[in-house]
Amino acid sequence: MKIDGRFWLTKEGQSFLGAGRIELLERIDKIGSILAAAKEMKMSYKAAWERINGMNSLADYPLIERTTGGKGGGGTKLTPYAHELIVTFHRFHDLHRQFIDRFSEAGNDPERLARILSRTFLTTSARNQIPSMLSSIDTNGLHSTLTLSLMGNDTLRSTITAKSVHNMGLSVGCDTYAIIKSSDIHIALTPPSSDTVDNILSGTIETLERSGDNIEIALRLAGGALLIALEKEDSLHTLQVGITAYALISPLHIIIGL
Repeated sequence: MKIDGRFWLTKEGQSFLGAGRIELLERIDKIGSILAAAKEMKMSYKAAWERINGMNSLADYPLIERTTGGKGGGGTKLTPYAHELIVTFHRFHDLHRQFIDRFSEAGNDPERLARILSRTFLTTSARNQIPSMLSSIDTNGLHSTLTLSLMGNDTLRSTITAKSVHNMGLSVGCDTYAIIKSSDIHIALTPPSSDTVDNILSGTIETLERSGDNIEIALRLAGGALLIALEKEDSLHTLQVGITAYALISPLHIIIGL
């Protein structure tokens, strides 16, 4: 069993923006035609127009405007206000997904879910704040190696000081966050050597974002957790969305949060 939830924005008690309506607006923006956008989504023109009317009736400003004449014979385009709404929706949708992901690992244990919901969410500069459960503590002198269970069957090892374990009151079974800077996650296209001390997590590349000499990689792990890595473009120029890749993370680079 997995906790999930659909995301909608409402206004005046009525459904305003959802994933389907945003997709319709984005297709209209790309194609320039309500009819063509409706056909791509396998819906009737009437159904598409009813969705647009529903949004327009609740919006502060019009979402579409008609164009006439010209080389293409006219069409439909989105207003600047509609573009702002699309950006806003995607931002809220991403935050909603992060919220769901933070306690979806509770599975069918309502008591664990209650503990997770009672915690204050972290605000840090680290891109990766992954919900986890502490499954083992191995202390050797001044340091302790923690094994963290993530969503699915993925695990991480983190090395922190034994004093930190004591001061934080960490114990097996407690809920934690694995906090990792994106620059501390290295991506490989082939399975690394098994004798490495790093954590090795396999997943599928979900998105790539290039900027200058850098590339931001979103890797969706088999268990469902999402890792964000930041690498140099020239070292991974063959990366493609949809392929399998491997995340390498040193246990020394994983901070524990509660």
